[in-house]
Amino acid sequence: MRQPTETIGRIGSMTAAPDLVEAARIIDLAHSVVEAATTKLASGSIEDNQVLAYELAHAAATVETGRSLLSYGAKGDLEARITCAYIADSVGELAAKLFGREALWGVEPGVLDGARGFTADYRDPAFLAALAFEAGPRHLDDDYEMVQDTFRRFADDRIKPIAEEIHRHNLDIPDEVIFGLVDMGGFGLSVPEEYGGFSSGGEGEYLAMVVATEELAKGSLCVGGSLITRPEILTRALVAGGTEEQRASWLPRIATAEVLGAVAVTEPDYGSDVAGVKVTATPTEDGSGYLINGVKTWCTFGARANTLLLLARTDPDKSAGHRGLSLFLVPKPTSDGHGFEHVQEAVDGAPGGGKMEGRAIDTIGYRGMHSYEIALDNWYVSADNLIGGEGGLGKGFYYQMAGFENGRLQTAARAVGIMQAAYEDARQYALDRVVFGHPISDYQLTQAKLGRMVVLTQAARQFSYKVAALMGAGQGQLEASMVKAYVCKAAEWVTREAMQIHGGFGYAEEYSVSRYFVDARVLSIFEGADETLCLKVIARKMVEQAKENA
Repeated sequence: MRQPTETIGRIGSMTAAPDLVEAARIIDLAHSVVEAATTKLASGSIEDNQVLAYELAHAAATVETGRSLLSYGAKGDLEARITCAYIADSVGELAAKLFGREALWGVEPGVLDGARGFTADYRDPAFLAALAFEAGPRHLDDDYEMVQDTFRRFADDRIKPIAEEIHRHNLDIPDEVIFGLVDMGGFGLSVPEEYGGFSSGGEGEYLAMVVATEELAKGSLCVGGSLITRPEILTRALVAGGTEEQRASWLPRIATAEVLGAVAVTEPDYGSDVAGVKVTATPTEDGSGYLINGVKTWCTFGARANTLLLLARTDPDKSAGHRGLSLFLVPKPTSDGHGFEHVQEAVDGAPGGGKMEGRAIDTIGYRGMHSYEIALDNWYVSADNLIGGEGGLGKGFYYQMAGFENGRLQTAARAVGIMQAAYEDARQYALDRVVFGHPISDYQLTQAKLGRMVVLTQAARQFSYKVAALMGAGQGQLEASMVKAYVCKAAEWVTREAMQIHGGFGYAEEYSVSRYFVDARVLSIFEGADETLCLKVIARKMVEQAKENA
């Protein structure tokens, strides 16, 4: 690898020493602004103050990331520099949100004046530029280092060599990747040990998933990073609501990929507003099962899957809202390609004649998994496949949310993987590309961009680790939403600037950085659209807590 040959200007020669005591004071000051704005928001209506609620949610996520980073900063000089740079960056962004709108936020003008000196020191271009070429240690325990190394080698050997071809030609993911992950235990990371998986509960389960997901997503978001999400969702839904017979039957087969799942929740008119689901599941006359009718959309991996985790309305009274929904495991034939059509045969008590048709939705990125619109016409499913049995009627919404429990954290880990890949490619290109007689890595602007990539990526990673620990202790639901909101937007900046460093080649498909950019764009949309996540989850929970504390 080429190293920086010389420095244009005074990069890193007069940078401030890290000051974690002052960093803690500054992030506490920023936190007080968030608290004041939350109190202001709580005095009115979120719906009437959506702009404030949205910006506050992101500010809170950014500040919480900084608070979580302080312990990382105490582990070494480089870690402390990354921490100070991140906190200065986050306070600078908060100040921009406040400027001229202090009354809206419920704070006085100049509330952040006490952070000016710290921000000047650690947002200084020279300070950022000095961080450009070393990403910083992760500080994982040996067990998780082994997990990381295992999945990194798999991504390097099996995913990266085919990622570009799958992306450019919108191909299917090869079986050798799917079953290679199965052999490594990737489909059983959340399946309890008693059902043939590798989960023993607690922090380790969540952290292992985060570490594995980052490495797979670094290889490719669609080929690796999202492949283990579907068994995760099916597993958690079954653990939360399945009968013992259902768990014993389904979970071992999920771990071995005998069951390949896809999630069918979203509908053409209902995305995040799950309570409005229209697809119906009507009991058959003989009581043996249900006939499903309606259309689902954005069903990722819907063709290759042989089972749909499908949310349907079992109570015809729509006023029942989410209390009228039930969750089903719906078997189907597997298919290749970009479309499918199946007709059920009259076997095993099924009436036959049911139809299922899938249409692939072409997308600018996140290819390989393929998303589908799926129409179901009297598709029969056995009553045994109603999660929770008769006791699960009307509880599908809750089981589905349990299935999505780790989805936001896992999406954040996917974002971190893309950020790390984009940074590494941009750094190498900057070292190799010569412009005006110098490698572009010698220029201050390039170094400052790379330095900020290092800071944002490591901050996102460490916050993900903290949220994994919280969720392992049965906490952290709000923080999981925050980490998703923060990291997914940060990934857009990192991939954009990585693309920009590549210049014209960044816009060429022959360089992977163009794929990172279009893949990163989906992260703020799926697993909870950013606006809905901020308004309906983060801001709402913050307001509820403020009212309780008052």
